Amino acid sequence: MGKQRQNAPGKARKRFGQHFLRDEAVLQAIVDAVHPGADDLLLEIGPGNGALTAYLDGLSRRYVAVELDRDLVPLLRARFAGVEVIAADILRVDLSELFGAQGWRVVGNLPYNISTPLLVRMLAHLGSIRDMHFMLQREVASRLSAAPRSKAWGRLSVLVQYHCEVEQLFDVAPESFDPPPRVWSSVVRLVPRVEKMPLVSEEAFERVIRNAFSQRRKRLSNALQSLGVDFDEAGVDPGARADEVSVDQFVALSNTLSGPGLSGDGENA
Repeated sequence: MGKQRQNAPGKARKRFGQHFLRDEAVLQAIVDAVHPGADDLLLEIGPGNGALTAYLDGLSRRYVAVELDRDLVPLLRARFAGVEVIAADILRVDLSELFGAQGWRVVGNLPYNISTPLLVRMLAHLGSIRDMHFMLQREVASRLSAAPRSKAWGRLSVLVQYHCEVEQLFDVAPESFDPPPRVWSSVVRLVPRVEKMPLVSEEAFERVIRNAFSQRRKRLSNALQSLGVDFDEAGVDPGARADEVSVDQFVALSNTLSGPGLSGDGENA
């Protein structure tokens, strides 16, 4: 895995938010972090010009790559005969059909403009996922791995950390890409939690954290007033603000609601 791989031809397109990773040391570091095995199932999101694909090709039992840029698809298929290249928008792919019930390992250098909706979408398919390794904008990675009482703690932090263990592995400088983005990036590892606090309603949970962080400077008693949560039952201080509340406390608050019969419309989030 130590030899250099030449990047395939292909020009990054601004409309796709493409920044092709070209730093050999970073590519190898990602492969080392993923450490694929011969029996693994790999899904690469946004292979682009195939820089990372060249490092991962041949290391797993099955390798699927989903690429939005249709001009790059024939180049990828010609270069990587053993990779199943799907020409599609990953936000529209039927993941239930793709994954099945098997333990997939997901990897990708995610365009900044789809990182959050893609992460949220992946959470619905964790039963089929063993782990995920993503290159993200460093600000987004910091939000994923943030702790309560920090500026980065927010809705995405709570939602992702309820479902996954999050580890921010290493940062990547702009000059590692072509063209260089204006911001630093980070590689993160997300592993679905085996044990977590029981959640009565995913809908209630998402609505509670959405309302709480849409008014994060307000006391929870005000931010969640329209939902009618029971602070006493949840054991949470109604005078606390959203950035002071842990994942389990948000779960406890949402569990005081009845899911389909939620009060309030939550449309101010």
